[in-house]
Amino acid sequence: MMKWFGLLSTFCLSATPFAAPETNQVEWLKKQLQELQSSFQKVQDQQRQQIESLQKQIEALLQREASLTNRPGYPPPAAATNIGASASAGDGKSWSPAQPIALTRAGGAYMNVSFDALMDLGWSTAPDPSAQLQLGDHDPIQRGFSLRNAEIALDGAVDPYFKGFANIVFKLDKDNETELELEEVLVQSTSLPANLQLKAGQFFASFGRQNSQHPHAWAFVDQPLILNRLFGPDGLRNVGAQLSWLMPTAFYTEVFLGVLNGQGGTAFSFRNTDAEGTHGRTAIDRGLRGAGDLLFVPRIASSFELTDTQTLVVGASGAFGPNDTGPRARTEIYGVDAYWKWKPATAHAGFPFVSWQAEVLYRRFGAGPDAAAPLPAENLRDWGFYSQVLWGIKPRWVVGLRGELVDGNSGAFDSLDPFRGDRTRVSPNLTWYPSEYSKLRLQYNYDHGEFFSDAHSVWLQFEFLLGAHAAHSF
Repeated sequence: MMKWFGLLSTFCLSATPFAAPETNQVEWLKKQLQELQSSFQKVQDQQRQQIESLQKQIEALLQREASLTNRPGYPPPAAATNIGASASAGDGKSWSPAQPIALTRAGGAYMNVSFDALMDLGWSTAPDPSAQLQLGDHDPIQRGFSLRNAEIALDGAVDPYFKGFANIVFKLDKDNETELELEEVLVQSTSLPANLQLKAGQFFASFGRQNSQHPHAWAFVDQPLILNRLFGPDGLRNVGAQLSWLMPTAFYTEVFLGVLNGQGGTAFSFRNTDAEGTHGRTAIDRGLRGAGDLLFVPRIASSFELTDTQTLVVGASGAFGPNDTGPRARTEIYGVDAYWKWKPATAHAGFPFVSWQAEVLYRRFGAGPDAAAPLPAENLRDWGFYSQVLWGIKPRWVVGLRGELVDGNSGAFDSLDPFRGDRTRVSPNLTWYPSEYSKLRLQYNYDHGEFFSDAHSVWLQFEFLLGAHAAHSF
């Protein structure tokens, strides 16, 4: 028995040197595992904090954007008609022209900066297209090259209560001299109750569909004839304020009331001392004597989802104010507009689609007497319309066709007045978008006018955009 006990003791003692290293190695591996687990937990905690921080920033931005628009139920951005109307934010990589230039300050305020340029090349049978054919201030104005719109756009949050916009436009005239205009500068509320929104400053009046659009958002190279005739080369824009209310209806309905000074060339049919706007009469520059001399611009617009693939937007607008042809002379402008769009559920990148847009406008211009001319007191009545169809045949390719007519009664002063002669115009075009930030457009115009018979023009337009431009309304 003692012999076996001795042998067992000898075996155990001899095994001890081999067991100790294995035990030490296990303990070391356990220690390494604990350290890795601890390190992994720290990384997880850091990433979780970063994720939560980003989620909070996204939620804050979404809440700010919702308060900025203050328009629940408004048609979704997928229904927008303008390619390049919105831009994606940066992804953390080095800056490229497809990203906004954002300037920030404490408190979450920011400012986006973008630059957009439109250049035209073309030919017309009219030696001077700007004399009677191309009357818009941003239309091609001469044979060869024209650069009539190079725009610096600024937009951003002022604070939790207001957002600001500004558009500064540079143009080259026929002598290649630079013209500068402060097209828009306005502040807009973001947190008024009861679905109200207020904006103030210099801005395009909310009249119809196209008047408030900047040239780079147009579907054609030039401005519609009826808008030229009633609102002048610059469109209807002025200094003032506008209150809008999103009505609590099952479908989108919004009403607007703009109150503007109604003075100068950008109020063409109202208190305007330019000879073109007074139709041969000597302006009296009546000034602003009271509320009755302001320009009032009401509008109502509604949107309806006809089917899952069709949307219809209809609106009615008015503009009422004095003009400078007499101490009590006044102007009234009425307009109705419609927009319809079809886009299939299987559309890719917004294509294919078909859209139709039309506006009809009527003006009664109460012209005062001018003994020096001599011209009697009379009512000049003008009306007209444009109708345009766009077909997005495949991604980045859009075919368009526009037809227009303007007419009016015969006034005492009609002699070669380009803003009163009867006209028709037909314009087919083809637009290619290499990307969201550039476009190339080819357009042909057939014009027939009371004062110039027939005219033919071909224009090639190129646009490029640096930075991210603010999205446009549907």
